Amino acid sequence: MEKFKITNAKFITSAADKSGFIKTDKPVIAVCGKSNVGKSSFINMLAGQNKLARVSKDPGRTRLVNYFDFGAFVLADLPGYGFARVSKTEKEKWARLLENFFSEKCATHVFALADIRHDPTADDRQMIEYLYYHIIPFTVIATKADKLSKSAAARGVGNIAACYKCGFDNVIATSALNRQGLEKVLERIESILSPKEEADD
Repeated sequence: MEKFKITNAKFITSAADKSGFIKTDKPVIAVCGKSNVGKSSFINMLAGQNKLARVSKDPGRTRLVNYFDFGAFVLADLPGYGFARVSKTEKEKWARLLENFFSEKCATHVFALADIRHDPTADDRQMIEYLYYHIIPFTVIATKADKLSKSAAARGVGNIAACYKCGFDNVIATSALNRQGLEKVLERIESILSPKEEADD
C-alpha cells in the first residue's frame, strides 16, 4: 500500500473573525500552540516547503486563522496564545477567535503543539482541557526534539503525556530541522482521514 504523501500544499485565505471561516467538504485539521512553539516551521515541514507559512523570530505574528489546502484536507493555522507583549484587548480578540473557531465545530482534528524541552504552560493545559471538555479529537506534537538527546526527548514526551493525561502514543516528537517525526505525523493524518470502521460484533 502506497504511503500517504502531501504534494503541492498552498495558501487559501485568512480569517479575522468567524464570518471569514471557510466552509469545505474536506476534513479540517487545526494547528494550535503557544506563540513561538514552532507552528509555522511544523506546517512547512508537513508541506515539504520552506515558505508556505511565514516563520518569524517575533512571537505572536499569527493573528488570524490562516487556511491552507493540503489536497486531501484543509489545514487551519490558529493564532498563537500566551504571548505576553500584546495588549489585553488583542489577547481577548485572539481568545474570541479561537473560541468561535472551535464552537463552530470547524475542526475534524487538532494538532496541539508543545515545546518538548519544557513543562506545558498554564495556557497549554487550558487549551488541552478545552479540547477534552468539548470532545475534540487531538494529537500532541512535541516540537524542537532536535534540541535534546534521544533519552531526554523520550522523557519530554512522557512528561507532556502525563501532564495532559493522554497516552504516550498520542504525543509525537518532531523536529522541523531534521524532519524527525514527519512519517509518524503523516501516518496519523492518514488515520484521521480514513478512520478504521469498527468491526461488527
